[in-house]
Amino acid sequence: MKTEIINRKNNKKYTEKSPVGTDVLYKTLIGGVVLFFVTRKAVSKASSLYMNSKSSTRIINRFIKKNKIDMSDYPEREYSSFNDFFTRKVKTGKRPVSKNSNNLISVADSKLLVYPINDKTEMLIKKKKYTVKDLLRSKKLALQYSGGTCLVFRLTVDDYHRYCFVDNGRLIKSRKINGILHTVGPIAFKRYKVFKENQREYSLLDTENFGEVIQMEVGALMVGKIVNHDIETFKRGDEKGYFLFGGSTVVLIFKKNVVEIDKDILNNSRLGVETKVRLGEVIGKRVNH
Repeated sequence: MKTEIINRKNNKKYTEKSPVGTDVLYKTLIGGVVLFFVTRKAVSKASSLYMNSKSSTRIINRFIKKNKIDMSDYPEREYSSFNDFFTRKVKTGKRPVSKNSNNLISVADSKLLVYPINDKTEMLIKKKKYTVKDLLRSKKLALQYSGGTCLVFRLTVDDYHRYCFVDNGRLIKSRKINGILHTVGPIAFKRYKVFKENQREYSLLDTENFGEVIQMEVGALMVGKIVNHDIETFKRGDEKGYFLFGGSTVVLIFKKNVVEIDKDILNNSRLGVETKVRLGEVIGKRVNH
């Protein structure tokens, strides 16, 4: 399984293959049996114990080479575990955040798709329909975002796994939703309602420039660990949290007539092509009324 991605820096298109083994897990009968067990939290927990151990540091150099990670963005230091490496912070200045209040920024290094939320609050994600109600498990809250815009930031293992707040504001409320931990890679979307089944957390944010915004973090296969900081008020670009090992996803949901996404990202999304973006990068603007 492949997905197409556009790199905004050079406007070049490339393809991403599903990780080795996921085709078997998601396409075959025996893979389905295995999947039933590996998506349980106990397996994710066992994996996390290893990833937090000193012995896991032996796989770091191989991981960097395999995923072609540019380590010039990060300070040189020794890591105490693989997760210590995976959640590393970038050098100061490597992820500049636009302070212009009219600009909409990317909240993570990721591959971005944008979906309009139609009158039935449904989104088409990898050929399957998802409703905002499915994501939030709240019909009342979902209805408030009818006609709005949904941004899906898909992080892969080569990305920086810390994410930020989209604007100045305050936390209204947050909610954790437990679920089965499927991979967020392209192959999973063909058979499972991934966002509906995955463990996730969402925050309802009262922002200065975009009104009430929902920001959701989704855990992935072998992760199941979303670390959000205990913050009640925040500034644009402040770190909201991070993911431990694995590919993961951040979802932003805006109300109707609040944001206008850059045309290249919209055009790519209409074609089902993801756009590679970085934390702090301008991806759209506020709609002025």
